[in-house]
Amino acid sequence: MTDTQDALAISLFSELLMADQLLRNRLTRVLPNRMEISHFSVLNHLARVQEERTPAQLARSFHVTRGAMTNTLAKLEVAGYIHIRPDWDDARRKMVAISPAGVRAREAALAAMAPVISETVRELGSDKVRAALPVLRDLRLKLEVK
Repeated sequence: MTDTQDALAISLFSELLMADQLLRNRLTRVLPNRMEISHFSVLNHLARVQEERTPAQLARSFHVTRGAMTNTLAKLEVAGYIHIRPDWDDARRKMVAISPAGVRAREAALAAMAPVISETVRELGSDKVRAALPVLRDLRLKLEVK
């Protein structure tokens, strides 16, 4: 890489990291019932796939350690947002499913986050957002490979 490419790469990742931090802070403030972004993400994933997952599968999906996922799942279970049961085929594994309360919590979180996200997109403009999406998607796919 040349010095110009290095500076460009550093600028790109600096902007992404700062935007991520600012967005997480803004969304965390509006999430209901002390929900965290990680909690919403797991509930959203489970609601979208509409199938049980193992903690290991969830950890891989979110690129986090099993310990981190276990911590998140424990908090979601205490809140009543998920059900964790033994795997009937392999007693060493557990299966995780979203509960009806979890579906309602996800819907409440989406409703709380929607105005923040919509306002941001409106202020940026749809054309800019549409133009940025392919670049961000390519970047995500490139980073997932490593």
